[in-house]
Amino acid sequence: MSQTPFAASGTGPNYRPVGGHAVLVEFGATIDKRIHDRVVKLDAALKAAPFQGFVEAVPAYASILVCFDPLVADHRTTEAAIAERLGAEVPATIGAMREVEVCYDPDLAPDLAAVAEASGLSPEDVISAHLSGDYSVFLYGFAPGYAYLAGVPEAIQQPRKPAPIRGIAAGSVLIAGPQCLVSTLTMPTGWWIIGRSPTKIFDAASDDRPFLFDVGDAVRFRRISRAEFDARCPA
Repeated sequence: MSQTPFAASGTGPNYRPVGGHAVLVEFGATIDKRIHDRVVKLDAALKAAPFQGFVEAVPAYASILVCFDPLVADHRTTEAAIAERLGAEVPATIGAMREVEVCYDPDLAPDLAAVAEASGLSPEDVISAHLSGDYSVFLYGFAPGYAYLAGVPEAIQQPRKPAPIRGIAAGSVLIAGPQCLVSTLTMPTGWWIIGRSPTKIFDAASDDRPFLFDVGDAVRFRRISRAEFDARCPA
């Protein structure tokens, strides 16, 4: 497999074999919209013109896993097919705009005050900054419906906590570094909990569309009152 250096402006990616059935195509090592745009473009090109033996592609922040049928293709032919599609012209796709409601009341946002103190802001300033973020869905991972959003404003970015906290409620609005997500299950997290949302992000009962978001969608948060939250999430 070839190994080419990462580049900021569009040269070849790195190719890494994964088991006997996939190639990991790496465009960089940071959360960067320009890098992710290349991931999305290759994903679209593979969907528009799948090569013989293509099974699926799984996009991430700065890479995409291309899976193939090892009875039909191998790492070498898959890399060649990917290289052919890197420069392909594919129709521009514009993701949908999705709205997520969020309540920032203190008992639903146990880390809001800590984020404010660490950022040198008031809690209301943190809320305003969070609402102003330019969010887009970069990938799914970790747990069902966990859509990782990039776009948290730099003013409120915080590193992950030293240790995770157990039993964090589903619907929690979490931030860590430039990332944001809305949890879908009660699980531990080391991210900062700054609100809670009644918006249904993951519908396990749906066979047609279990996830609210698609990779590439834009997301905006809309503040709601506690009364609105309670009406949507009765005890």
